[in-house]
Amino acid sequence: MSFFPGTDPAPGDAFACDAIENLIIPRSSDIGGFSVRRALPTRQRRLVGPFIFFDRMGPAVLRADEALDVKPHPHIGLSTVTYLFDGEIKHRDSLGTELVIKPGDINLMTAGRGIVHSERTPENLRGHPLAMSGLQTWLALPDDKEEIDPVFAHTARENMPVIDWQGASGRVVIGALDGISSPVSTFTDTLYVDLALEPGKKFPFSAAHEERAIYILSGELIISGDRFAADQLLAFRAGDEITLEAGTTGCHIMLFGGAAMTSRRYVWWNFVSSSKERIEQAKEEWRTGRFDIVPGDEEEFVPLP
Repeated sequence: MSFFPGTDPAPGDAFACDAIENLIIPRSSDIGGFSVRRALPTRQRRLVGPFIFFDRMGPAVLRADEALDVKPHPHIGLSTVTYLFDGEIKHRDSLGTELVIKPGDINLMTAGRGIVHSERTPENLRGHPLAMSGLQTWLALPDDKEEIDPVFAHTARENMPVIDWQGASGRVVIGALDGISSPVSTFTDTLYVDLALEPGKKFPFSAAHEERAIYILSGELIISGDRFAADQLLAFRAGDEITLEAGTTGCHIMLFGGAAMTSRRYVWWNFVSSSKERIEQAKEEWRTGRFDIVPGDEEEFVPLP
């Protein structure tokens, strides 16, 4: 129980939809002209299902003299999920993977006991203005999968099942929604859906998943008469059926969630673990150069903070 030493809320302050558990306004930072909004983790909410990290990248336009250059850096105990709306990113990792992710594709990189990767603007796009927009999320791994061997999986846009239903369109990126299932494999029940609603159209958000949330990418979303603007995260209580409605300009949203984690997770820098000691071990391994290198990107790296 918490205690807030303030006045009682006035009638009407509560959301009309009592299924809303948290409203999160992401904190924003500017990285070389590239805006990033971090919605998870926050003091209000650490996880939604396995999602322990949720970053909204852009939208932004990199100038001709700018490029995305995330140098090689390590991860443990998680799967990174990269999903773009605009732009391209060249991914390299310590498994020897090298490919370019394009809008609508998904990169799912499972770190397990440890992996190193870099993310950069492809060489053929450097020297030109480049629109960039997307999401970077992390999935915490269950206890018995935290130390598995690392693995990388890429799924192209055309292989994801399409949603096309009465003014609602999009793709099931991970998991299943209303009988539509993605081919992307994860270790726990996970939901990740890219959905656009035309103005005034409604869409049912079932309670099939234990924990659920929505990130509003653009437009206005209406739930039980309450209106929510872009770049807000809504986390919902378990068990309640919800009807989503687009405002007068429509809306673009991500539905996400899944099964709750069964034990606590700690996050430090790029490391996630159920053990503080394991994170300390990973810090020392990176500091002393015991992680694998990234073939083709060996000259640079991100130092330990």
